[in-house]
Amino acid sequence: MKKLLIAMSLISLPALGQEPAPPSQTPPPVPFNVDFTALKEGVPIDSRPTEKAGDQPVFPEQTRAPYHKSVAYTTTVLASTLRAPWALAVLPDNKLLVSERLPGAFRIIDQKGTMSAPLAGLTGLTTMPELGLFDVALDPDFARNHRIFFTFFGWDDKTVGATCVASATLDESAGALRNVKTIFRAMPLLPNDQNLGAGTRSGGRIAIGKDGYLYITIGDRDNAGPKPWGVAQILDTDLGKTIRITKDGKPAPGNPYLKTHGALPEIWNYGLRSPEGLAFDPATGKLWETEHGPRGGDELNLMQAGKNYGWPLVTHGIDYKGKPVNDGASAKPGMEEPVYYWSPSMAPSGVAFYRGNLFPAWKGSVFVPMLRGNAVERLTLKDGKVVAEEPILTELHARIRDVRVGPDGTVYALTDSGGSAISDDTPATAKLVKLTPN
Repeated sequence: MKKLLIAMSLISLPALGQEPAPPSQTPPPVPFNVDFTALKEGVPIDSRPTEKAGDQPVFPEQTRAPYHKSVAYTTTVLASTLRAPWALAVLPDNKLLVSERLPGAFRIIDQKGTMSAPLAGLTGLTTMPELGLFDVALDPDFARNHRIFFTFFGWDDKTVGATCVASATLDESAGALRNVKTIFRAMPLLPNDQNLGAGTRSGGRIAIGKDGYLYITIGDRDNAGPKPWGVAQILDTDLGKTIRITKDGKPAPGNPYLKTHGALPEIWNYGLRSPEGLAFDPATGKLWETEHGPRGGDELNLMQAGKNYGWPLVTHGIDYKGKPVNDGASAKPGMEEPVYYWSPSMAPSGVAFYRGNLFPAWKGSVFVPMLRGNAVERLTLKDGKVVAEEPILTELHARIRDVRVGPDGTVYALTDSGGSAISDDTPATAKLVKLTPN
């Protein structure tokens, strides 16, 4: 607790040599969404004013890349009665394993749109009244061992428990998961501070590296405000971190804080707010993350061991009520800048890389599904910078939760019938769609 109080007091002070931000009136609201009917080649898709008045990128290509139209595609709806789906994984036979957030359920959907009943085997994972699911990832050796990893949480009347990680064996013929085991529980297990949000910013994305270790994002769980809880900067909690663990849930060898007194050994990097996407680029082996900013300042980050990604000390956004966050800084020495950011917010909810051959024009693209943006942003990377942006799937007019690429180059996307807060009564109207060449 002493560490936490010190960190909170430091966060409330302006940086050395920097004047405190003057009091501000609530900025006028900007249009909620981008007008996708007015796109012009070579012009950024977003012409709305930034949420933070006077905000400027730290380097060229950090925001508002020019629009570039690529190729047409055909959209096929495989399912349309999912309840707030959160993630999907493409099985070796091209069936899709889909997680529904709450009530937590796994379903298998084939290429004809046939959808299974919820898979059995999840009972007993949590002592809370209900179980919720986040992400799912296949073991790299899935074809042999049928092993999956997934993130889950407990739910009790709008209170969300800690983000946890489990492993299981998929028994498709029996419609069940076998050998289900919790391998990791983030700390703290339940909200234990008045600033800790009861149902938001949980993280929960999984990526499996070529090193065989699991990388998992954990949100900071703060309840918002102009002076956020500084827990993402403190190394004795998992909140606001990327963790790196073995397939048995132990801290991975080589983690940067294994020998740091008072730090949790599973931490791989820190300073995150609401990490919603996590994926390795299969061509380079680099790990990328997408993250919700506050009001503006949504981010695409290149993730590295031991780095500090700045939250809540720096952000290109503002507090929801219009005030600066802490001292209003967008950048500070020693803190990583996003490779790309969006302001106003588009609410990125995932990240995936296209290295397939089905769409040659998309090869090397980065797909970022957007909840608030009602699109998938296709980004073109060159020398580590975003040089073009194209919104696709805007015709769905829906929140997009997840995007994945199949082994044959087919692109799959999940719409989200849920809202900005977790609920167990969302309508079963979300869709699973696939994109193929026109």
